[in-house]
Amino acid sequence: MADPPRLLIVDDEQSYRDTLSVAFQREGFVVETAADGAEAIERFDATRPSLILLDVMLPKISGIDVCRQIRSRSRVPIIMVSARSSEIDAVVGLEVGADDYVSKPFRLRELIARVRSALRRVPLDDDLDEIRDEVLEIGDVCLDAGRHDVSVRGELVQLPLKEFELLELLMVNAGRVLSREVLIDRIWGPNYFGDTKTLDVHVKRLRTKIEDEPSLPTRLVTVRGVGYRYEKHRNDG
Repeated sequence: MADPPRLLIVDDEQSYRDTLSVAFQREGFVVETAADGAEAIERFDATRPSLILLDVMLPKISGIDVCRQIRSRSRVPIIMVSARSSEIDAVVGLEVGADDYVSKPFRLRELIARVRSALRRVPLDDDLDEIRDEVLEIGDVCLDAGRHDVSVRGELVQLPLKEFELLELLMVNAGRVLSREVLIDRIWGPNYFGDTKTLDVHVKRLRTKIEDEPSLPTRLVTVRGVGYRYEKHRNDG
């Protein structure tokens, strides 16, 4: 029987931590909490949670910097949470590697659904043998699904989980247009309640890693009013 998922809740408001702790424990989660950024990193190293709910505004180390530090060495799903609804907060959070962004106040059932959706898209250690051993190579981009590696012009590049899944889906369907709705449903799940800027930020970050000129993409192209396509060139073979 699999161990229950472990959730790390990081927020400087004790009432928020307490409310969410009770709610997620009732859902079968093991819950860890931290009140500031420094404690968040300590708790992450000590407990290796399945997912992190991370507030943007934290004492000692900001949520953005916590996300950046953890993402540099782990693909654990991170959902940023903030009382500020500014779009720039969402964009910055996603750019440093968060998988999703939720603004306070939020509906508890919606948050639980987002957490479960994020966890469903992370393979458990026991399932690693079932991951297909597939290598996709189009032009100078090579994606090894079995090893979870991506290389561009022979150099390994680091991709957070959602960026990797997005690139894999687009490369598998190279030459076909995938709508925004299909991409969001496949990568973030049918219970995703956010808007499309999450997808747009991930596409923008992918372009900085695989395109020669990210502002003039020739691989990951936009199809206006529809979605995105991974372009195959004549000399790709």
